[in-house]
Amino acid sequence: MQFTSAAVLVLLAACCTQSAIAQGYPSKTIRLIVPFPPGGGSDLIARVSAQKLAAAVGQQVVVDNRPGAGGTVGVEMGMKAAADGYTLTLIAASYTVNPSLYKLSFDPVNDITPIIQLSQGPFLLAVHPSLPVKTLKELIAFARARPNQLSYASSGVGSGVHLATELFLERANIRILGVPYKGTGPALNDTVAGHVQMLWGSVASTLPQVKAGRLRGIAVSTARRIRAAPEIPAVMESGFKDYDVVLWHGLVAPKGLPPLVVTRINMELNAALREKEMEERLAVDGVAPAGGTPAQFLVEIKKGIDMWGGVVRRLGIKAE
Repeated sequence: MQFTSAAVLVLLAACCTQSAIAQGYPSKTIRLIVPFPPGGGSDLIARVSAQKLAAAVGQQVVVDNRPGAGGTVGVEMGMKAAADGYTLTLIAASYTVNPSLYKLSFDPVNDITPIIQLSQGPFLLAVHPSLPVKTLKELIAFARARPNQLSYASSGVGSGVHLATELFLERANIRILGVPYKGTGPALNDTVAGHVQMLWGSVASTLPQVKAGRLRGIAVSTARRIRAAPEIPAVMESGFKDYDVVLWHGLVAPKGLPPLVVTRINMELNAALREKEMEERLAVDGVAPAGGTPAQFLVEIKKGIDMWGGVVRRLGIKAE
């Protein structure tokens, strides 16, 4: 009985503490950890979201870039922070790949508090103009007649770009050599230079090269075409009904974040994502607003972990 009473007192104290945190939130600067370098698509989405959240809650939201190990360095830092709402972490779809490639210091499902999915968008398949193909079907036929004679660039073994490409090659039943680079920039530069023939890149970095005629856009990886390039078809339009790879971003916090804090952040950012200005700013990056509930975001995370875990095991992919 004595143990039970003590346990109840501890539980009540914890509930009171969480309630106090939630009612006074936020009372100081919020840190948003971005586990990727400045200047990329993830950084842009983080800064736009931080600006909107700051305006809504009346406190500064500071973006803190902490890149490394496919995004695991920054995420692990965020998950070690106090669950008080003053340290948030941006995650990308690659978050769901990492559990199959790295030994993490936390459980990617049970040790987080999902808050909101911010964006959704595709990868863009682009080829060097010297390649005599203009459609996905032509690319597949060309590659099938020349197994392992073509090459594709990726931003590293185990990256989202790498796995999206390997999944496509598996579904298309073609063999193209992968050339890993240390980041998206070098991978894109070598594709533009013609040292490799193709890549699945983010719309933000790849589409300007397509518009300039340095690369040829072949397809986007999502089920539908995108507003930024409506002339480029989706992979599904070429008969790949089961290929729908979404590049997304969202916010998480450590496990135990008070529900009232979760609700506040989710509510403010859902409102921001419905604004026309937000839609237009994200469209520049080739993505669209997502939004929704924390539960819906958790479903997306679990789905990605299951899907990419299967791809990693099936293809025997290992992080370098």
